[in-house]
Amino acid sequence: MGKIQKTQPVKLICGFIFKEEAYLKKAKVSLFKKFGAFDYESRILDFNYTDYYAKEFGRGLKRSFASFKRPIFPSELSKIKLITNKIEDRISYRDLRLVNIDPGYLDLAKLVLASTKDFSHRIYLDCGIYAEITLAYQGGTFRPLGWTYPDYRSAEYIDIFNQIREGYACTLRT
Repeated sequence: MGKIQKTQPVKLICGFIFKEEAYLKKAKVSLFKKFGAFDYESRILDFNYTDYYAKEFGRGLKRSFASFKRPIFPSELSKIKLITNKIEDRISYRDLRLVNIDPGYLDLAKLVLASTKDFSHRIYLDCGIYAEITLAYQGGTFRPLGWTYPDYRSAEYIDIFNQIREGYACTLRT
């Protein structure tokens, strides 16, 4: 029988999809109030990997990522996804979101994203929320898995998560 180990805190991250920066800023203010200061914010990237969001958001979408200074425990992910869904609802117009917030976490071995959608590679957490390992850290970098979204496979995104991981690793050493 294996011995139960204490769970290590992990790095909370959020991905954002939006058309207008004003809504990104509103989302970040709300997240700051809930989870505290950011310790990393990516530059704004073009989001042209899929038309999935076009009906709701239109075209010309942008993407950015942020991580938070305060660590979380993995067991908090479903609660955090429910909070981000409420923030999305508050920042909406006529039942259409103006920002999409994708929370997740990374540790030294993986990037995990939360979802409201079940699928064969997702594990149920709680309250209608699922989790998936989206990237695995192997050979000195994050690597995609068979189900990883096309944008998360990009060198640009992987570089972002490697940077966040390095900051997280530094905090573990202190």
